[in-house]
Amino acid sequence: MSLDLSCPDWADRLRDGRPPFRDLAPVSPEGDRAVAVFNKLRLADVPGTPTMAEAGGDWFREIVRALFGSIDPVTRQRAIRELFLLVPKKNSKTTNGALLMLTALLLNQRPHATLIMTAPVQDVAQLAFDAAAGAVALDDVLSRKLHVREHLKTIVHRETKAELQIMTFDPAVLTGQKPVAALIDELHVVSKMSKAASALRQLRGGMLPYPEAFMAFITTQSEEAPAGVFLDELKKARAIRDGKREGAMLPVLYEFPREIQQDKTAWTDPAAWPMVTPNAGRSIQIGRLVEEHAVAKDTSEAELRAWASQHLNVEIGLALHSDRWSGADFWEHQADDALTVDELFRRCSVLVVAVDGGGHDDLYGVTVLGREKETGDLLAWSHAYCLPIVLERRKDIAPRLLDFQRDGDLTIVPKIEEACAAVVALVKRADEAGLLGSLHDGKKRAIGVDAACIKQTLDALNAAGYPDEQIVGVSQGWRLTTAIKSTELYLSSEALRHARQPLMNWCVGNAKVELKGNAVLITKQASGSAKIDPLMSLFSAVEVMALSPVAAGRSFWETAA
Repeated sequence: MSLDLSCPDWADRLRDGRPPFRDLAPVSPEGDRAVAVFNKLRLADVPGTPTMAEAGGDWFREIVRALFGSIDPVTRQRAIRELFLLVPKKNSKTTNGALLMLTALLLNQRPHATLIMTAPVQDVAQLAFDAAAGAVALDDVLSRKLHVREHLKTIVHRETKAELQIMTFDPAVLTGQKPVAALIDELHVVSKMSKAASALRQLRGGMLPYPEAFMAFITTQSEEAPAGVFLDELKKARAIRDGKREGAMLPVLYEFPREIQQDKTAWTDPAAWPMVTPNAGRSIQIGRLVEEHAVAKDTSEAELRAWASQHLNVEIGLALHSDRWSGADFWEHQADDALTVDELFRRCSVLVVAVDGGGHDDLYGVTVLGREKETGDLLAWSHAYCLPIVLERRKDIAPRLLDFQRDGDLTIVPKIEEACAAVVALVKRADEAGLLGSLHDGKKRAIGVDAACIKQTLDALNAAGYPDEQIVGVSQGWRLTTAIKSTELYLSSEALRHARQPLMNWCVGNAKVELKGNAVLITKQASGSAKIDPLMSLFSAVEVMALSPVAAGRSFWETAA
């Protein structure tokens, strides 16, 4: 049994104040039964301890109805086996999640079943436990049905002996668990933990014997660009919502459409905020958000973007810093969705290839920069390579690097010579197409290599017929100031467009500026463990392009052939 969980009109639904998922015909009456149970639960931390029927939002009731209404009454097979809820802070996400799991415990028919709710930090896990245990304590019937074990953060059903365990996320503890239901709170934080992906795989595997099992993710956006398992699940949810793939995940994403997220004047307008704040008027007040927004805006651009990610689910494309590179402000707007390396070769009249390579702990970045035939604009495509040892030495960024590998923007190579060979292949491809630039003196080709480049790069170029005297050495440090400033001006004037690549978004966000006199420095040392090598290769490419290379074109004999 499968359901169509796509929702092509999700944006219109948000504008109309409706939940952003398809109206689903219930497979069984258990959805209505679950809502009835959920509605009776009381809020222990709200004055007057109202029931969810009195104080809860219709939006979450519809989620409960859809999730439990998808269970086949005969086979107990659940058509909706996963839930992905993306909702901003202060919308009672954790409380609703805790009471959802309490509802699941009460409706569970499997003896000795285990249900798990987990959060990345103790405070959030305690909040969830307090919400569930408080609802039990406020209802005499529930107090007779359920036994709250405070010291173990566990609630036991006295008849079925099923247990709801509420805990902090610990891969070592979760590995080997076989729950009939699991809820992961703040997935964007969980994804940063070591072995988080493995723990989730284990949980999913443990659920396979149970047809009624479900996995739920409830989370806000990340304060950084999405990465790791959070990015994986977010992509899956969006793809199902948009009808690009099938699945048993119910996507409930309270996020602005892309055109609003990319338009600062749109998402900073309080008139738009009810679209993504379903609990407005209950746990959250728009007027209070306006006050908080004003404080964040007056503090810094970085604080504003961080605030927007948490309270409006605006996705961070770039991790902006107070000492960020100014070109970052224009980067996202200049992304060209249609631009690939093949398109760049087709659309440009002259090409430059530039490399920035580091040590064993660094990425090896390459950029192909071209001048578009029709417009004269600059078009850029970049790629990165790294050795497996980078994943070991830089465990903090390893999940992101693996994401970039899956995106096709990074290649992990066993030896650096393979990266050098790939660069040579790009150079030869440009040269054979008659697009590789030559400088006016005719002695050098449009191949840029940083002055401290690893020897293997030069060796590979030399072996391919490009001796040192034909290669442009690009000095780094303060000498790169002109290229850095020029790149910013090209972006701000819309004269440079680049392929939409998460890798480069990350690198641009990592770039930190040091001012020394009139010089603008962007260095790997200032960026720390966060990498910028592909961005540095872009700056080098801009530096070489500033030398006005011209395409040699193919020889008569090549064209005649």
